[in-house]
Parts: sequence; structure tokens; C-alpha cells
Amino acid sequence: MDWKVFLTIFAAVFIAELGDKTQLATMLFATDKEVSKYTVFLAASAALIVASALGVLAGTLLSEYINEKYLHYIAGVGFIGIGIFTLYNA
Repeated sequence: MDWKVFLTIFAAVFIAELGDKTQLATMLFATDKEVSKYTVFLAASAALIVASALGVLAGTLLSEYINEKYLHYIAGVGFIGIGIFTLYNA
């Protein structure tokens, strides 16, 4: 395993997930005193694993049909678009 790639991906996803609606939803589930915190942790972890698996599958399929260079451009424009949309609605 390439640890540099692993740590880069881990850091990027970890920072992206901090404070987002997924984390907030998980915190709300954890506030229920009748629900096991272990169950909340396992369910939230499983959901993130499945969502990540879907992302990997989608990326794998896209990379077979679209040049990697163009995928980077598309992703960059997409992130800029989301940023502009967010700033506009703030």
C-alpha cells in the first residue's frame, strides 16, 4: 500500500467530512439516550463505507470512458461552481 496516497486521501476526506450534515446527523442520533452509541457508530461507519464504495465504483467507471485530465477539470469546475453557489446563497 502506498502510505502517502492513503494519508492524502484520509486527510482530504476527514477534513471534508468535519462539520458537514453527515456528522451533524450522527451527533443528533447519538443524543438519543435510548439508542446505543455503539449502534450509532457502527451504522454511521457502515453508511460512510457504502457511500465511499459507490464513489470508488463511479470513479472507476468514469475513468474508463473519460480521460483523467478532463475528469480533473470537470471536478475542479464542479467544486468552483458549488463554492460560487454557496457564496451566492450565504
